[in-house]
Amino acid sequence: MEASVAAENVGVHFFFDARRRVVSPAMARMRRPGPSVWGLRGVDLAVAPGEAVALVGPSGSGKTTLLRVLARVLVPDEGRIAVRGRVGSLLAVQAGLLGYLTGRENALLLGVLSGLSRAESRAALPRVQERSGIGEAYDLPVASYSQGMMARLGFAVADELDPDVLLLDEVHEALDHDFRAVVLDRAREIRGRGGIVVAAGHDHAELARLCDRAIWLDRGAVAADGPLEDVTAAYVG
Repeated sequence: MEASVAAENVGVHFFFDARRRVVSPAMARMRRPGPSVWGLRGVDLAVAPGEAVALVGPSGSGKTTLLRVLARVLVPDEGRIAVRGRVGSLLAVQAGLLGYLTGRENALLLGVLSGLSRAESRAALPRVQERSGIGEAYDLPVASYSQGMMARLGFAVADELDPDVLLLDEVHEALDHDFRAVVLDRAREIRGRGGIVVAAGHDHAELARLCDRAIWLDRGAVAADGPLEDVTAAYVG
């Protein structure tokens, strides 16, 4: 299947209750009205096979929200999305990891939640251990892991899906130099066979090692879309 990613006029509206906790629109109507904010508004995006796109912008600009929409973790309130191909995502270092479970137990759970059967997820456990490089820590509770070890484990599970579309949210910035090279090589391999990579981060030099296009998000809207060097220069400027 040829990979593709498209978003048309996508908007995501966050509602808060009186205690500023995120609630659903239905719950917001039932409770005392609180503030609301558009996490994304009017976002258009098209990524072709073989492209690697960087999402840049300040914290709170909508980068993570857009990745969550593309990963189908969030359903947009407006517009539509269309993603073709298997999606592998690592949207936060600790996403989906339960601290009281071991790395092995978390890998089994994440594999099933990502779409593998229980048998497939169990068969993948030795490969995840080898790919992550965390050694004997695989059988220790994840609560004892560093941020980098969590990122290694999460990426190793996501890579087991052999994704056509790889979504990365700043996680490469938590990785050590050696494993960062592993992630970069894998992302290039996916792109080289016609897959798609969308990566968000603040390290523009690191993003430039993989991406040649960037999208600058500002307060939930697309401020610029074009060559990475031009877009990042405009953003920093």
